[in-house]
Amino acid sequence: MVQRTAIVTGSARGIGKAIALRLVQDGYSVCINDIPSSQDAIDATVNELRTAVRQPDQPAEIALSRVIGVAADVTSSTQVERLVKETVEKLGPLTLMVANAGIAQVKPLLAVTEEDIDSVLSVNVKGVFNCYTQAARQMIAQGNPTEVAGVGVYKILGAASIVSHKPFPTLGMYSASKWAVRGLTQAMAMEMAPNKITVNAYAPGIVDTAMWEQIDDGLGALEGRGKGESLKLYSDRFIALGRTSRPEDVAGLVGFLSGPDSDYVTGQTMLVDGGVIFT
Repeated sequence: MVQRTAIVTGSARGIGKAIALRLVQDGYSVCINDIPSSQDAIDATVNELRTAVRQPDQPAEIALSRVIGVAADVTSSTQVERLVKETVEKLGPLTLMVANAGIAQVKPLLAVTEEDIDSVLSVNVKGVFNCYTQAARQMIAQGNPTEVAGVGVYKILGAASIVSHKPFPTLGMYSASKWAVRGLTQAMAMEMAPNKITVNAYAPGIVDTAMWEQIDDGLGALEGRGKGESLKLYSDRFIALGRTSRPEDVAGLVGFLSGPDSDYVTGQTMLVDGGVIFT
């Protein structure tokens, strides 16, 4: 019997929420995670996913048992360890970690402060590292994934970005953090392969989310454009498919990376950007 359990960090909204919904639709039991100050959003997302997954002829308890919420700050290794432990206790053996939580910052590099560096790298690099390593320790302790959960391999996924391949100006620290995720993913994949754990990253482009609203505001302030104008300009100028990405576009790639068709894929950072063309 296949028993698949996932943690998705930063999943109370945006891309993380879309990923969590895709996973429950694909048969995963899912833990919704976000920072403690987002508890209300966590609870709302849990309730929404439970409603989405419930079948008319099933008792409510089945949906309740497939989606839980756990608040934890990914920058704390001990909190991530607790997140993993609680998920396993309530949902079963961990087969997928999606280290999705991240923050963006729009600021020219000469204006970046030490506090800015600490903030961005703490979430985007240290947070991913904590999720990768705590998940891997749990998966190794569980033993053979086929015997434990009926899956061929355990899976760890991380959120990179298009800027892990090509940096954007005024997004220097964010770009640096995502290059680090790309390197960390490759190194982790090589080290975890003997344990039947694959490690990959997904790299969204310009996505219509709250994070890109923040980037739009920052670019507009620096380059003299109004609200929404930078998002439209960058989408029109750079995206070959002619539209801004939606969270569901990213969730589709994660659906592939979390499914059996990608069991032989590891160490990759895959773009999901609509064919961004840099000029």
